[in-house]
Amino acid sequence: MDRTLVEGAAADVFERERPYLLSVAYRLTSSWADAEDAVARAWPRWAVAASDGADPVRVPRAWLTRAVSRQALDHLRSAQVRREQYVGPWLPEPLVTAAPAAGGPGGGPGGGPAPDPLDVVVRDESVRLAFLVVLDTLTPEQRVAFVLHDVLDLPFREVADVLGCEEATARQHASRARRRVAEADPEPRAPAGEVAVVVERLAAALATGDVEGVAMLLAPDVVAVSDGGGIVAAARRVVRGVDHVSRFLASLPTRYAPDLTIEPVLVNGDLGWHARQTPRLPHHPEQVVVTFALREGRISAVYNVSSPEKLAPAGSLPRTRAGAGERPSAPGAGSATVP
Repeated sequence: MDRTLVEGAAADVFERERPYLLSVAYRLTSSWADAEDAVARAWPRWAVAASDGADPVRVPRAWLTRAVSRQALDHLRSAQVRREQYVGPWLPEPLVTAAPAAGGPGGGPGGGPAPDPLDVVVRDESVRLAFLVVLDTLTPEQRVAFVLHDVLDLPFREVADVLGCEEATARQHASRARRRVAEADPEPRAPAGEVAVVVERLAAALATGDVEGVAMLLAPDVVAVSDGGGIVAAARRVVRGVDHVSRFLASLPTRYAPDLTIEPVLVNGDLGWHARQTPRLPHHPEQVVVTFALREGRISAVYNVSSPEKLAPAGSLPRTRAGAGERPSAPGAGSATVP
């Protein structure tokens, strides 16, 4: 078969699988930028394998999942030291998309243009910030084993192949991860209407400095986690309890500039805020992304990301980076070996 035709077919398959592969890599890394990098690194390997007429042509998703997972595992292992040295709490890079208009149609077949990969990824329960926060406490091997087997339902023989270990060892990694996730008990996604009511009430209480009104919306064991990365001013410890969190939240409006604007957005598929301002003092954040977890109708967690390294330039939603939607080009001779 003509090599150009083979390369074109390989690119078509890769592009079709891109949203799924990005969702896999993001679950593994908690970073959209790193997810894109893992998927991009898998492309030349896939192109070589496809041009050789090997098995991946017949089962592309399974082959590509293994390739992307290996790239993500390498990243997790190399990032361990950096996370241990991180200033203040670490939160995943938030995936921020526009909040849908009330009653507005969705994208995709029959409803306008197809959604971009980011819109597809955020629909899944396992990419919620509350869930990813728990995954970030696992070892790289535990996280890969848990996501690939428990979330994506891959057999342990394939998980072991990615980890480079025996199948029994892969099972142990998944079991330990499963136990830690169960102990953490991350909140499931609350109904959108319920979240909207609570968030609206919180906004009204914050607008008037009503500390008691804020407190009434909080769960007894509420936490507020702020990630400034040591770059901008942010709480460097997790704030815990109704009294401390309510006062912390009520004090926030006074810390921001008069030109502060707040836009409702979806953060990893959950309702949240994208706040922007012109900083008045050094180290004040230019923008903040906030979202919430609810338990039994009350806010159980507030996630507050202001690190510039985890947010796109102010004035635009942190959507996919430039080039993320481009069609891959075929690699030349001497590309990376097939995993």
